[in-house]
Amino acid sequence: MLESQIQGLMAQEGLAEGARLQAFSIQDSGGTAKTVARGVAIIKGLLKEANRAKRQPVPASHITVGLQCGGSDGYSGISANPALGAAVDRLVRHGGTAILSETPEIYGGEHLLTRRAVSAAVADKLIARIKWWERYTERNDQEMDNNPSAGNKAGGLTTILEKSLGAIAKSGTTNLTDVFEYAQPVTSKGLVFMDTPGYDPVSATGQVAGGANLICFTTGRGSAYGCAPSPSLKLSTNTALWQKQEDDIDINCGEVIDGTASIDEMGERIFQLMLETASGTKTKSEIHGYGQNEFVPWSLGAVM
Repeated sequence: MLESQIQGLMAQEGLAEGARLQAFSIQDSGGTAKTVARGVAIIKGLLKEANRAKRQPVPASHITVGLQCGGSDGYSGISANPALGAAVDRLVRHGGTAILSETPEIYGGEHLLTRRAVSAAVADKLIARIKWWERYTERNDQEMDNNPSAGNKAGGLTTILEKSLGAIAKSGTTNLTDVFEYAQPVTSKGLVFMDTPGYDPVSATGQVAGGANLICFTTGRGSAYGCAPSPSLKLSTNTALWQKQEDDIDINCGEVIDGTASIDEMGERIFQLMLETASGTKTKSEIHGYGQNEFVPWSLGAVM
């Protein structure tokens, strides 16, 4: 049985106690009840400092958005995903960061990313993650190029390759600046890739752990994933979904299919919605209180 102690974690991560970080244990505090009381007292003492914090304008370069797609359909790759890609291009031009993830869902289209890598070393890092997945699936008698999930197939996607081409469209057109492993702190600006499973809650948890302060989630079949620590913007791929789940969806990219908006126009609208959300406007998920328990770390092996 492993025993986890806070002082060991503090030492491992190079953390030091101070005015804003205090550490203690149940044993040192004299039991559970006294520990809870001590924690409450410390929080009350920090409130004065917290209340002195003031909102102030900052550049869009402070935004790090995690890109997600789930419950995809045949429209994902031609409406919401490329529109999100157009928004990502705008964010990158303003100095921001976008994290593309879900390694099994770029499989077969990774060349579209490696050719945009800023260096051979970055391209090699991405290929190394792909090869890890190939070895993993082979060990478990699975294949990387099998059909997508039942929901994706019901939405009109027949192979993972179709899913991958649409998923990569979320990344826009800018250079790939770096590749990170799951939950690794994202230290590069621009478009980056993080190796995660394809299961959305696990993937988004890794992105947030790496620094994503906003999630943009495209869906064609109505995923209601919220994401507790970072606001989650929902983008519908078709107008029928928007009309049916307007309470859950933040923007209707089905207008691209309807012919009432171009990819570029929709990208501008998504980008402006990113800015508004980063400035405090609540997403539909936040209004409904979704996502309060949606932390799903990658702990029990890979999840496709």
